[in-house]
Amino acid sequence: MDLMLYRGSLLAAIPLMLFFGMHMLLARIPDKKNCHNYLLSRRLMGLALLVLTSNYLVHLLFVPRMSDQCVPILLNMMTYFLCYWLFCAGMMTLLDKNYVTRKRFFLHLGLWLAYCTAGMMVLLFIRDRNVGIWLSAILALCLIVYGLLLSMRILRSYSSAVKAFDQNNSDDIGAYIKWLSVFTYWAIAFGVSCGLLTFIPDRFVWIWVLSAIPFYIYLYCCYQNYLFFYEKVETAIEESREPDIALGEAGVNGLDSGAGAGRTESRSESNGKASRGINREIAHRIDKWIEDQCYTKPGLTIKDMAQELGTNRTYLSEYINTNYGMNFRDWISWLRIDYAKSIMKQDPYAKMSDVSEAAGFLSVSHFSRTFSEKEGCSPASWRKEQL
Repeated sequence: MDLMLYRGSLLAAIPLMLFFGMHMLLARIPDKKNCHNYLLSRRLMGLALLVLTSNYLVHLLFVPRMSDQCVPILLNMMTYFLCYWLFCAGMMTLLDKNYVTRKRFFLHLGLWLAYCTAGMMVLLFIRDRNVGIWLSAILALCLIVYGLLLSMRILRSYSSAVKAFDQNNSDDIGAYIKWLSVFTYWAIAFGVSCGLLTFIPDRFVWIWVLSAIPFYIYLYCCYQNYLFFYEKVETAIEESREPDIALGEAGVNGLDSGAGAGRTESRSESNGKASRGINREIAHRIDKWIEDQCYTKPGLTIKDMAQELGTNRTYLSEYINTNYGMNFRDWISWLRIDYAKSIMKQDPYAKMSDVSEAAGFLSVSHFSRTFSEKEGCSPASWRKEQL
């Protein structure tokens, strides 16, 4: 092993990781109540980076690879096991404020201690080098499985959160947390490679160390940028979890007008007629709502629309999904794009920023991206074809 090259790679990585870890752990953020989850998540990530930094420092100062190959392998895997949980807890805290509980903390702490105990048993009591390598490989497999299970939990929570955003918000809130899925997939690839590449020949270790630097830079930058959007995402998460009022308790005038009709009829027939009556009434109200162009209100949520129509979110969401074949966000985007096209037809030379604002989009870039996704071309190209 080229010791100078190996130590050089560690010296390149350690200052960056130390800065990122300390800044994420100790730097102040706006003193706002709803930033608690963000702060906890960032501190967990900062702690994970400092744990990894301490691992790198041990390798730099003591160079265990020069004495026994099993020592650095087991040391790395024990470090990664703890960091997997810290990374997972940090990301899950952004999606679920109740994820980090005392019971879950002690469960994963116990798993880590058990894993460390197994590693120490291999290190202290297994004298046969080949047997030690095989047992280390089994521990590496356990590490990979553990990391994959944690990653699957994150991806499921991410998918559920995006689905809830699309059902409740007209804006693409999911775009603000897309980095979570990107980071998770990157972490899966990096985590699996950590379990495998810890066995690579010593002369290539420096490549592995340097390849981790972009991973940590991406994580740090994402957390810095996310602070600008965190409040909006947190508000959307809280609103999506608010208990909904049942339709019969909502005090809706006119939506249950047919519920008492036909007392001599069977209960199922009466309920069927009441349901059809409610559907007709809500359809009429939605048509009037569309005619009044209420969908152009920026930041519109299904809760706002439900209040205007005198119904609840659950029923309205089911009605939109069933009758329009799309979720709330896609439906509102379709209405806004259709309205934007009508503006561009009436005034072919209107500024794109004015068209975007009039249609209810938060920005021109959001308007252009949504328009391109649904029409297959940019707004400017579409207008040029019309001309």
